[in-house]
Amino acid sequence: MYNIALASDHAGYLLKKEIEQFLLRIGYTVHDFGCPSVESCDYPDYAHPMAAAVEKGEYDCGIAICSTGNGITMTCNHHAGIRAALCWDPSLAELARKHNNANVLGLPANFVDSEEAMKIVHTFLTTPFEGGRHERRIRKIPC
Repeated sequence: MYNIALASDHAGYLLKKEIEQFLLRIGYTVHDFGCPSVESCDYPDYAHPMAAAVEKGEYDCGIAICSTGNGITMTCNHHAGIRAALCWDPSLAELARKHNNANVLGLPANFVDSEEAMKIVHTFLTTPFEGGRHERRIRKIPC
């Protein structure tokens, strides 16, 4: 995965910007779908365009951030080709990739610090899908 889409609401904005800088430093290409600041906004306005772009294959995966991670992850999952996983530690990110072939990482900005978020992101981006029995299960998720 090299081409990453980002989206957040106001609560996730600062963490999103830190993640963007981290990804650029380690060689990823990043596109920020918004939001543009810490001013109050609605996460679906940014989650839908990002998820649609990942769904179309324009990006390898996405990272979506709001205060709890719940709302923005739920919004992304309304797109048939998206498997967004809310992760608050690296082991969840690892399993989301290995077992669910997640293509969007949902992060709870109010519940993870910057250091932990970078570990989660790194794990998500570097863990391959195992396939096998998991592939059968994923095919049962409507697309």
